[in-house]
Order: sequence, then structure tokens, then C-alpha cells
Amino acid sequence: MQVSEEVKKGLEKKFKKVTETPASFDFFVAIHDFIEHIESNTPLMRSLSPRLKANRELKIPNKYSHLKQIYQGLEDSQDTSGIDLGHTRYAILIELNRIKINDVSESNSFWKKRELFRRLTEEIYKQLTPDTK
Repeated sequence: MQVSEEVKKGLEKKFKKVTETPASFDFFVAIHDFIEHIESNTPLMRSLSPRLKANRELKIPNKYSHLKQIYQGLEDSQDTSGIDLGHTRYAILIELNRIKINDVSESNSFWKKRELFRRLTEEIYKQLTPDTK
């Protein structure tokens, strides 16, 4: 399935926001928006399939999974249903909320990995847009 020009431009816009946003809570929101754009476009999701040998060799599914935790954590922060999230999702939510209130320290694993997340976003973007330089 071919990715439309509109979807590509939207992806590029979301990617630029991630690369241009300084380390802050807004940076994590930019990653959320980037992942949301991918999740809402089936052709993009198919491009990241773990069934593709190139993706497995580049460990794209694992890299995407790390970014998806940020997406899910911000989604969970907006959920008021009170359902049990489980330990991992709750821990992610706590760390993202600490960043939101500017409680940033190297003991916060998400804050500590912020540059890794920036690099992972770039790798995912490159995988989705192999024809751009």
C-alpha cells in the first residue's frame, strides 16, 4: 500500500517537531503526536511490520515499542476511567507526570533516555521515508 503525499508531509511535520523541541515535557508530547500519526495511518504501520526482514535486522519493532510507551503513557494520563493499568504502564505514567511538573532528574528513566528517544524517532522516520535524504 502506497503512502500518500499528505500522510508523508504530516509525518515530516511531526518529525520536525520532535527534532526541534528542546528536552521538556513538550518533547514527549511531540513524540506522542509522531506515534499517533503513524498509528492512525495503516500504510505507515505496515511499513514497520516485524514480518519484514529489514525491520527485524534493524530492530525496528523494539525501537518503535520504546516510543509507543511514551504514546501510551500520555494516553493513560488523559484516561479518567480508573481502570487498573498494571505495574509497567503505571510506572511510565508516574515518570511522565514527574517530567510534566518539571521534576526532572537522572533517576527518572524517561528523562534519562530523552536523547535515545530522539535518536529512535529519527531511525523510525528514516525507515518510513527511505526515499528522502
